[in-house]
Amino acid sequence: MTRRLLSIFWLAGAVLSAAPALAWAQDKAIRQISLVTRAKSIPATPAAGVAEARLIDVYRLVAKGQNRDALLKAESLIRDYPTFLLAQLVYGDLLAARTRPLQALGDVPPDMARASGTALTDLRDESQLRLKALRERPPAGSIPSQFLSLSPRNKHAIAVDTSRARLYLFENTATGLSLVADYYVSVGKSGTEKSMEGDLRTPLGIYFITSNLDPKTLRDFYGAGALPINYPNVLDTKRGKTGSGIWLHGNPPDQFSRAPLATDGCVALANPDLDRIIRTVEIRTTPVVIASQLQWVPAHSVQVEGKPFADVLLAWQQTKSSGNINKLLDFYTPDFNSFGKTLDQWSPSLRSEVSRLGGKPIQLKDLSFLRWKDSADTMVVTFGEVAEGAQLGPVKRQYWVRQGDRWKIFFEGVIG
Repeated sequence: MTRRLLSIFWLAGAVLSAAPALAWAQDKAIRQISLVTRAKSIPATPAAGVAEARLIDVYRLVAKGQNRDALLKAESLIRDYPTFLLAQLVYGDLLAARTRPLQALGDVPPDMARASGTALTDLRDESQLRLKALRERPPAGSIPSQFLSLSPRNKHAIAVDTSRARLYLFENTATGLSLVADYYVSVGKSGTEKSMEGDLRTPLGIYFITSNLDPKTLRDFYGAGALPINYPNVLDTKRGKTGSGIWLHGNPPDQFSRAPLATDGCVALANPDLDRIIRTVEIRTTPVVIASQLQWVPAHSVQVEGKPFADVLLAWQQTKSSGNINKLLDFYTPDFNSFGKTLDQWSPSLRSEVSRLGGKPIQLKDLSFLRWKDSADTMVVTFGEVAEGAQLGPVKRQYWVRQGDRWKIFFEGVIG
């Protein structure tokens, strides 16, 4: 029996025993690949996941008509990543293409397609999203609009664009945020905008990584590990949202990647990609923006965008330093809440703080502020508050909301 026949029989067996391994895009995907590969070259992806980068090499060769080389690379890829179902599918198509013309990518008999349930559609969706992420790269020198100002303590930042099933990892350098990698992700089965426990949705908003869970303490389902985030955050709680246990986590050992909509609300990545993130980011200081669609803006423009708020924050700082408590309280909303305390219940502690300062100026060390805009315009502000002459001070977080032409604080509390 020839090697080709052995491979085809292996492929048929894989279809019958693991139908989810056989899906991709249809014929138009080839035309889309050609669009992505103008001049027969795909734009470089900054530090893309290794397995995905190798899959893109296969796409590139297909676009050039070099199917034999593509087949060899696909074979090598599935040997190294046997649970990468999308790669298995491409390999199967390339094998089938040696014996007959393909009517569509993921071209399997109708009964096998039916037996796969939603798996064919899921893999087609995955492939389309991976291609879209290559075709619609963020403009050079741009960053998500939420990152107005990050302090040197924020060594890294993460942004998730759920419409593209993509996570972007940034390094905060001396010259600003730099995109160092981006990865395919899966989100909630029911989509996004989580509002209650068990709704199978991924939350949207600004969060922070709160811990790093040892994979030895987790079920295999979570793969390489897990990074919990602080959902529900202050804004979520104010809006009555419920739920918990939202993590960035890996995939089970038998699944390299999952369908775009596959989790109970978490953000799931391939284990090698999550492992890099775990080894890179820091707990408590790494912000995680999860948006339905990221707005990319020139990095230099965020300073201009953030200046009006920076001026308001400076006014708050100067007012607190002056000791004028009545003027200071005017910066806070009537429905202010600090860990369950209303403004009336919390204001005595603010008065005590101001009294202890005795007119000494305060400094805001390691200041960062991030902006979240949906039905409201919100700033999430973090800083170390240090009185003049002191070496240390509490780390505080404030949530500000824009009310007309004014910014006001609806939460303030010590976080570390």
